[in-house]
Amino acid sequence: MKITLRQGALLAGALALLVAVPWLGSGYITGVFTVCLIYAIWAMSWDFFSGLTGRENFGYPLFIGIGAYASGYLDANYGVSPWIGILAAMGLAAVLGVVIGFPTLRLKGPYFALATLAAAAIAQRMLLILWDITGGEEGIQGLTPLILDSVQYYYFVLATAVVSGLVLVGLSRTRWGLLLRAIRGDEASCQAAGINVTFYKIAALVISAVFAGLGGALYASYQMQVSPQIVSVLMLVAVVTMVYVGGLGSVYGAAGGAIVLSLLGEMLRSAGEYRLLVYALLLILVIFFLRGGLVAPLWRRLGAAPKEVAP
Repeated sequence: MKITLRQGALLAGALALLVAVPWLGSGYITGVFTVCLIYAIWAMSWDFFSGLTGRENFGYPLFIGIGAYASGYLDANYGVSPWIGILAAMGLAAVLGVVIGFPTLRLKGPYFALATLAAAAIAQRMLLILWDITGGEEGIQGLTPLILDSVQYYYFVLATAVVSGLVLVGLSRTRWGLLLRAIRGDEASCQAAGINVTFYKIAALVISAVFAGLGGALYASYQMQVSPQIVSVLMLVAVVTMVYVGGLGSVYGAAGGAIVLSLLGEMLRSAGEYRLLVYALLLILVIFFLRGGLVAPLWRRLGAAPKEVAP
């Protein structure tokens, strides 16, 4: 699919605004947008798997958590550079994607979602039980920042989010992405045609997990700590809501939804845990009244050919 002039102008304008954030706002605003972009990476990668295959991955925080904890543990206990920690986080997330995906993706109906949700819940509990390794409720503190300068770190995260989006969009538009959509539409027919459905679904889950681990490592390095909250249901609800608000099945929509809702969440910070209620209500409203989300329909409208007016 080619990008129209109007779509290109929208992308250029949005990117220009993101590049200008450190110069238009304070250090606090730069920090807020840094977190927004990390959430954008998570939303895009969740949508890449669940949007293309139609299988909701409710264990997604598990991949975020293993990335964050792997990077943090290596840093805090062995003094491993956070740059190497990022690679370790992505590698371990990929391995976990295979371990989780191989048995669960064979399940039919809602059982995959339930199985992955149970895996994430077990993982969060294990983080508390293995407190001597994970730090328990306090987590792992005093991590080494990836980049000391906050503005430079912001631009690094921005570049990472842009590259991640390009990779995921590119993959979704290849023959491989078309096969995943075909599997979502009629898995039985794809199997009858000789397509290795399980392999393609596991591969998509692994790719999603790799970017989740990447975002987890970036988040841990930025916060200079990691705690069990990163594997919580709150994290799952936040990421899923961002995808649905942006538009399920559109990587760019997920990124836009992540930025919008991250900013909304920051404005609702004083509401504490009630932010989860706001997210849930917003998700319900979108599902009932805006099935295509907010960002994706706007993108498609900009890409549509203008209607000719009869003389």
